[in-house]
Amino acid sequence: MAHASMSIEANPSNIPGLSTRKFIVWLFLASEVMFFTGLIATYIAIRFGGAQWPIVSEKLNVPLVAINTFILIVSSVTMVLAYAAIENGDTKRLNRFLVATMLLGALFVSIQGYEWSSLLGEGTTASNGLFGATFYTLTGFHGAHVSGGVLALVFVVFRSWRGHYSLENHLGIELMGLYWHFVDIVWIFLFTILYLI
Repeated sequence: MAHASMSIEANPSNIPGLSTRKFIVWLFLASEVMFFTGLIATYIAIRFGGAQWPIVSEKLNVPLVAINTFILIVSSVTMVLAYAAIENGDTKRLNRFLVATMLLGALFVSIQGYEWSSLLGEGTTASNGLFGATFYTLTGFHGAHVSGGVLALVFVVFRSWRGHYSLENHLGIELMGLYWHFVDIVWIFLFTILYLI
């Protein structure tokens, strides 16, 4: 009986191979998908619902943000390489790719901060129209998620340097990767609807 209760506790989803931590992360990501879907749907309804809208290419620095998007995509690649490294038991490569992911994420947030600063300097604020309100809401929430991911990566890098992860024990790397890929995918959608359409 004790064994059965331990098994249920370790795997509340009752899905073979799905640990409690992974189950919780998947639930969290599902809630985040709903959150961003709501934001994006609201933006689309406002944007194409007849609201007065500026010409995006005149308002936003699309080439700079395209470069920033590339940076975030590359950070997803380095996260994949970090996971592949620990899957092969290579902790040195794991550390290098985790640090690269963290630095690329921090660079993305810095460039986004520069973009915000430029827009605010030109008088585009969240309170002077629907464009500003929706733009800062969408990019702000996403930027907060990337910033949270960078802080989580600092923690993961610290644990990695201390030898916490190994070929046999690296669930933390997998969970970090799931979150990181999620924020990257969300940004691709945001970049498309905010800057290209």
